[in-house]
Amino acid sequence: MEGIKVKLFRHSYREASDASRTVYARFELVYTFVDFMAALCFIVGSILFFFETEQIPATWFFLIGSFLFAAKPTLRLIREIKLYRMGDVKDLADRAK
Repeated sequence: MEGIKVKLFRHSYREASDASRTVYARFELVYTFVDFMAALCFIVGSILFFFETEQIPATWFFLIGSFLFAAKPTLRLIREIKLYRMGDVKDLADRAK
């Protein structure tokens, strides 16, 4: 694959078509939801740590929040790969003509 450079995270991929704008918007909604839920888990976990009897649920909230925060870069990478491939398909179709 000499001569082909993989370049992710290009803003132009987001605006390439109606389909790419839809994909970008959907991923942004999921990303924001995950971000909000992670923050909520940490807030609930922090409150629960004020009560000695609630340390186990508090720890679970922190663990779940950590997994949600870890999911964020994964979602962003999946989105960018999908957008890149959508643009690449168009290029391939143009080359076939």
